[in-house]
Amino acid sequence: MIHEDDTYEALDSCTADDADESEPTRREADEAESSRASRGWWDRNADDYQIEHGTFLGDDRFVWCPEGLDEMEAGLLGPLESLQGLDVLEIGAGAAQCSRWLAAQGARPVALDLSHRQLQHALRIGGDIPLVQADAGKLPFQDGSFDLACSAYGAVPFVADPVEVFREVRRVLRPGGRWVFSVTHPVRWAFPDEPGPEGLSVSASYFDRTPYVEQNDDGRAIYVEHHRTVGDRVRDVVAGGFTLVDLVEPQWPAWNTQEWGGWSPLRGNLIPGTAIFVCVRN
Repeated sequence: MIHEDDTYEALDSCTADDADESEPTRREADEAESSRASRGWWDRNADDYQIEHGTFLGDDRFVWCPEGLDEMEAGLLGPLESLQGLDVLEIGAGAAQCSRWLAAQGARPVALDLSHRQLQHALRIGGDIPLVQADAGKLPFQDGSFDLACSAYGAVPFVADPVEVFREVRRVLRPGGRWVFSVTHPVRWAFPDEPGPEGLSVSASYFDRTPYVEQNDDGRAIYVEHHRTVGDRVRDVVAGGFTLVDLVEPQWPAWNTQEWGGWSPLRGNLIPGTAIFVCVRN
């Protein structure tokens, strides 16, 4: 649990050797290495992330993806009035922007993230939201603690065993509970992660599940992202004990003129960038 006396100060880890120039590669990375890399990467990069994307995300909006799909309009968690009084777990909450929006709708959210630094930003922004630092594959909650779970690009793309995460989410949900999560659209893995024309030509096999890894000079992973095909994601959802009720592929809206990493109006109008899985606990 993160408390108010966890002050917002510079982290010593930001100057660690792991923050030095990294080498990108494709290689296997197990759950322990992936978790360790994700924790360190987000602790080191949370400040820059919030500075770069904080305005777009807002302090109390629920934005699903770089396309800018807003839950207020999408209603993927259910009708707005149905959120009143629900216990909600946000996984990979970052600075808890989505949780603040949920609280404003009358829900009782808990914001969970692997990164202590991200949760410090949640403290900086403020709001009466319980903050928990934990791994998504080992949720520190009793069975049936929540009515709803959600994750906007949190945890799922960075874990080696998503089924383990889904089973944990199922465990802490009550019967019939909804689990909604967004990830990079799997088709994007076949293209270079570039916002311009160079990102429109296939450069790799869509079927290559080898993780993307950035590693330091010693070969230690400092960033890991795992690829699953669309079919893999559907099978993972089912194996985790859920029924898939919708798969949303947001179109790029005309109002959104910004670039966000490899996301851009150019690419977004031609190929999908995000996949949102709407699931219900069996």
